[in-house]
Amino acid sequence: MKVSYTPRYYADIGEGHIFPIRKFELVRDRLLLEGTLTADDLVEPELAALEDVLLVHTEDYVSRLCHGQLTPREIRRLGLPWSPSLVQRSFYAVGGTIAASRSALELGFGSNLAGGTHHAFADRGEGFCVLNDVAVTIRVLQRQGLVQRAAIVDCDVHQGNGTATIFAGDRDVFTFSIHGAKNYPLFKAQSTLDVELSDNTTDDEYLKILAEQLDHVLRHEPDIVFYLAGADPYSGDKLGRLALSIAGLRKRDDDVLQACYERELPIVTVMSGGYGEQISDTVEIHCNTIRSVRNIFEPERQANTNMGLAHTSQ
Repeated sequence: MKVSYTPRYYADIGEGHIFPIRKFELVRDRLLLEGTLTADDLVEPELAALEDVLLVHTEDYVSRLCHGQLTPREIRRLGLPWSPSLVQRSFYAVGGTIAASRSALELGFGSNLAGGTHHAFADRGEGFCVLNDVAVTIRVLQRQGLVQRAAIVDCDVHQGNGTATIFAGDRDVFTFSIHGAKNYPLFKAQSTLDVELSDNTTDDEYLKILAEQLDHVLRHEPDIVFYLAGADPYSGDKLGRLALSIAGLRKRDDDVLQACYERELPIVTVMSGGYGEQISDTVEIHCNTIRSVRNIFEPERQANTNMGLAHTSQ
């Protein structure tokens, strides 16, 4: 198993910011401590190449981003303070998803302990999203002739408006977003398929709708699937407004991953959002995604890990 991670996923955005930027490190630490991952499973990604980023983002935006020339209005829409470390982490996060996609094409699965920045448009960032890692990765794979068709299964609680806009009218990329109807962004873009959920939607309703729509998405016959496993549909999320449990979100992960496994579709998982009242809940939800990957794609190794944990607890 190859999982993209680097300490450079951290950037100084100030104490008390609602975006829990420490979660990337905390997820890594928990997965290593329990044995779901080993140090050998972690891959240090490279910075995404500028030419790759420019397959999606405009030269004007990227140049001004890199040189600290975003306008105050652009920074407000982004929701994060500009710094060189923010630019660096954004390029590394894109590199992490590109690396995870290569693992998926080789092994059938790959994960990035960051990414899922689906509010980034070609010419701007929004909603804590600077560069659109999944969009850039798809364009890189297409340019290199590694894939033609891709599907995005976006289970973040907020609609992937940037992603939907970038791929609007592109029949080779199926964008699916299941999200809160009354949540950010106020004005939704048009994905290939959008499912809007009422506030306080619970596990059973969510999972039923997801199962019904997932089959439709995968009939697109993609060469690769990108799964945005947002932790923010959780009932204890500060920005979520839905009412899923941690167990329900784990079942969501299992359902998406199992559907791809059964169809022999390579899948990449990225973390996307999560703003729990307790950061430990957000970390647990993100960890569950990696546990699900291991359980479905490497069940023998996961069983050995579980046995080791049981032995340790005795």
